[in-house]
Amino acid sequence: MVKTVDLNCDMSESFGAYTIGDDAAMLQVVTSANIACGFHAGDPVVIRDTIRQAAQNGVRVGAHPGFADLYGFGRRRIIGDKPEDLEAQLIYQIAAVQGMSAALGHPITHVKTHGALYNMASEDETLARVCASAARAVDPGLVFVVPPYSRMYDAAQAMGMPVVCEVFADRTYTPEGTLTPRSESGAVIHDVSQSVDQVLEMVLNGVIPTTDGQKLPVQADTICVHGDTPGAVEMARNLRRHLTEAGVTVQAFV
Repeated sequence: MVKTVDLNCDMSESFGAYTIGDDAAMLQVVTSANIACGFHAGDPVVIRDTIRQAAQNGVRVGAHPGFADLYGFGRRRIIGDKPEDLEAQLIYQIAAVQGMSAALGHPITHVKTHGALYNMASEDETLARVCASAARAVDPGLVFVVPPYSRMYDAAQAMGMPVVCEVFADRTYTPEGTLTPRSESGAVIHDVSQSVDQVLEMVLNGVIPTTDGQKLPVQADTICVHGDTPGAVEMARNLRRHLTEAGVTVQAFV
């Protein structure tokens, strides 16, 4: 059986005079792009340009909403928002990227939450339902991209949403199958060979290597590389080459 996997990147995170990541180069490597919606990063011009470049490269695009946290890049845990208010913020963000994509003739295909919200909704049932409901409210046909062993995965399945399981090329995993917090040493993988080894384990052998030496079962549908990680483009290129050499077809999940 031929194995297939999507290679995605969180991008469109530049803002005004600030450039974050090399989106143009990354879009020549990945098969899906998660577009920041302006709340944690990105702005209308950056969103437009990234979607336009994605279309030119045949790359699928999706909305990447998060907390309203430009100052903290969406990586600060925000507690206290009413669930219905957070849902409204997410609908607003998804709809903004959906509208820009429609105007450019390159419709969005998926939704993936960002940063602290992604991590919190993986653990919290209420937040998981809020995120899934927001995506479904905008378009029930949008694929919901979620981590394994997460409340979001359960919420999406309970709602009958199309869902794909995401693993990370540049992050390590705890014994519980969650991402190692960025505050801990070794949470982010910078070594390309380490990243390649981890991805091949997840895709070819169906297991996630954890920081304590365990190997947890996983069905890896899509692999993420963070666009703001130093050396991200080189990492993505190496991943794609090694996957192809291993007989894996790298293509978008939609």
